[in-house]
Amino acid sequence: MADVGSIRRRLLAAGAVTLTAALVAAGLGLAILFDRHVERLAVAELDDRAMALLSALEWDSAHLPVFRETRIDPRYDRPLSGRYWQMTIGGEMTRSRSLWDGVLPVADIPPATGRTRVGIGPGPDGRALLMLDRSVVAGADRVPVRVTVAMARDELMGARQEFVRDLYPYLALLGGILLAASAVQVSVGLRPLSAISRKVAALTEGRIARLGTDLPREVAPLSTQIDALLDARDAELDKARLRAGDLAHGLKSPLQALEGEITRLRDRGEAEIAARITAVTDAMRRHVDHELARFRIRSHQRPAQASPARIAAGVVRVLGMTPKGQQVEWSVPAGPGPLARIDPGDLTEILGAVLVHALRHARSRVALRNWTSGAETLIQISDDGPGVPEDQLDLLGRRGLRLDETTGGDGLGLAIVADILEAAQGRIIFRNGAPGLIVTVALPSA
Repeated sequence: MADVGSIRRRLLAAGAVTLTAALVAAGLGLAILFDRHVERLAVAELDDRAMALLSALEWDSAHLPVFRETRIDPRYDRPLSGRYWQMTIGGEMTRSRSLWDGVLPVADIPPATGRTRVGIGPGPDGRALLMLDRSVVAGADRVPVRVTVAMARDELMGARQEFVRDLYPYLALLGGILLAASAVQVSVGLRPLSAISRKVAALTEGRIARLGTDLPREVAPLSTQIDALLDARDAELDKARLRAGDLAHGLKSPLQALEGEITRLRDRGEAEIAARITAVTDAMRRHVDHELARFRIRSHQRPAQASPARIAAGVVRVLGMTPKGQQVEWSVPAGPGPLARIDPGDLTEILGAVLVHALRHARSRVALRNWTSGAETLIQISDDGPGVPEDQLDLLGRRGLRLDETTGGDGLGLAIVADILEAAQGRIIFRNGAPGLIVTVALPSA
């Protein structure tokens, strides 16, 4: 199962990226909306100024409209202030003092009577202007009057920049709050996955036999299905183990019969034929025993723990009763000592094979040590024998290989040990001592 922490980090990273992109897009959208809103307000203000200028029209004695000077805003009196107006009555043009000696660039064709036109144009100082152009008719003679009011667009841009400057800190604060809320949501959402991930890790390491039902209800159906699958697997393995046992017993009877025939051949003087048949039957027996051992290792998945010191003491008691075992000095730690996460039967087979190998080559002493290092339980077995040539250390444990052809054994003991350690997530290390061979078995701590 994927690491839940890694999933959480990827979700949070993706959420941070998408949230940042969304907030940036929202900020740009709000800035555009603000621009449009400010421009509408500016147009409304210009229209008010135009109506104020039109309200200043008076009629002379000939009933023709004339403009009576009025002060609508001091900025229209300050030269090049960015606020301008000009009015054309008939063919006469009147301008604000802010235009100085310039004119507003209006279209040749005025807007329809009673209508307004909004546009952009250059000002007398080169700055872009937002301009409103309105046309009306005045008096009984319907004299055309055209009034144009303008303001510098950089005022609008300045308002936009101030709005954005005030907006983004709040967006950043909102992003932080949303990101924290997203982290809480992801953590709560992945909590059931974390629970089942821990259970699966414990199941893989052999610390539990089934996931069980003490899980959040969101993943309870999944754990039930996995446990049902494990039950079905164990049932099939039990059937296969029985079939393998039947096969082993079925092969042993013919092999025993062949041994009787071999004995009769030797009695009749057919030693060469008897030796060839013996080699064949020994190979068959080794192969059967090895495959049965491999099957037992792979089919055993129940959580277990064992004491290397106690199991080694039991193995040494048996080996100490052999002729060679009575001639060497054994050193085994007392007490249970550190525990390893492995089936006691598998650990017995490991220590039996390694101790038999050490006894076979020892001169006078075999020693065993047991300690923990980090998450591992280490078992070290050393002898005072001749050791192994350095270029052959890597060959130890190969199936059917015996480096010393003068001793007994079929070369399968250490190979089976390697298979057991692989299934138990352990390892074995060979190195020469001074003198003898030092074998270190590393297993997960219980």
